[in-house]
This record gives sequence, C-alpha cells and structure tokens, in this order.
Amino acid sequence: LGTTRINIWLFLPQGFHPESQESRSLLQTAVSVLQSCYLDSTSQDGFQYSQAILVENAVFLNELKAFVQAKEAAGYSQEELEETFAFLLFDNEEEAKEVCQTGLRVNSSSISMLGDPAKGVYISKYADCLLPRPWYHGKSGYIVICKLIKGKVKVVSENYTASYTCPSPGYDCHVAVSKNIVPSKASPCQAFEQSQYYVYEVSDGSAAERPRQICPYIVI
Repeated sequence: LGTTRINIWLFLPQGFHPESQESRSLLQTAVSVLQSCYLDSTSQDGFQYSQAILVENAVFLNELKAFVQAKEAAGYSQEELEETFAFLLFDNEEEAKEVCQTGLRVNSSSISMLGDPAKGVYISKYADCLLPRPWYHGKSGYIVICKLIKGKVKVVSENYTASYTCPSPGYDCHVAVSKNIVPSKASPCQAFEQSQYYVYEVSDGSAAERPRQICPYIVI
C-alpha cells in the first residue's frame, strides 16, 4: 500500500483543544477502532493518522437508541443489536461534515449490487477498504467512523443488473455471498464491493430516507 496519510477531523466540542489530553485520547480511540477493522494485515504499516474530532449529534444518538429499543421489543437478539463500526471515506472536509450533520441518506451511493440505492445506504465494513481503486502513496482524506446496528442480516447474491434487489422484509441489512474474500485474490473494486453493508429501514412498505441504525461517531 505504501504510506498513506489520512487526516482525522471531528466537530470539536466547546473547550476541546487539539493538543489536549481529551484530543489525544480520542485519537487513540479512533486509531484503535480503525486498526481493529482492517481487511489486510499489512495495512497496519500503511496509514498515518494525525487528528481526531468527536461528532456529537444528539438527534442521531437518540434515534439509534430508539431503533435498538424498538427491535428489542420486536424480539431481536443481543447479537443482532450489538453495536459495531463501519466506515465512509470522503476526499474533502465539507462532504464529511455534511454526512455528520445530515446523516447517511439514500441515493448517496454509486454502487447497487446488494440493493436499490434509492431505498438504502452503503457503508464499508473495513477501514482499509474504502474505495474501489487502489490506494496510492500520498492519498489523503476524511474517514467518518460510524456506529452501526446491523440488526437482522440477510446474505444476498450480488446483482449487477438494472433490476435492483429490494430491501428484504423482516431484515435490516444485506451483505454479499462472497463477503469472505481473500485480499490477495480480489481486485480493489471486488474487495470494496464485497465488503459493503447495504443498510435500510422499511416501515409500512416505505423506505426511510435516513436509516436510524447508522450514527456518525468520529471523523478521522
């Protein structure tokens, strides 16, 4: 991969300074999350992170909590409601800010193999597999670390036709049949596509514009 520098950026709460103990602790937390979610073990030496900022959005946090409570009442297991992490990469700060302020919304993806992008959203499982192209030396950007509740997950076959796969009734997320890929045998495009979560929230036959089970957490 070479050495790739990723700037870490967050919304700074009042009184939060980049050189403070709180800032250093947050950076350590963010890097720990990223490194625990690499697809390729060689990525440990391939990335540099410089700064982290916390995203504090009470609306998203409350909606994530409400989603969990609703699914608990519906009989979901603790495993299905376990909080995990997923990742988005943006080339510029404004795009990262926007998703932290307005949430990850439908019609935001250019890929469609796991489900209709007009009815759900795509987000990456791995912190080093965030674009369908090879990383290159000097590449920089802004990674949004999101908290994710996957809920009930359905394994689906990749569909590259114009007849998109619809959200599955009784489920909350699609993953690819070939999700257990071998990095050395997959192209960057294949690895990216096959390690996506397709997340949706359907109520009374209508898909939510912004699934509540994804909550922006840190931008790095």
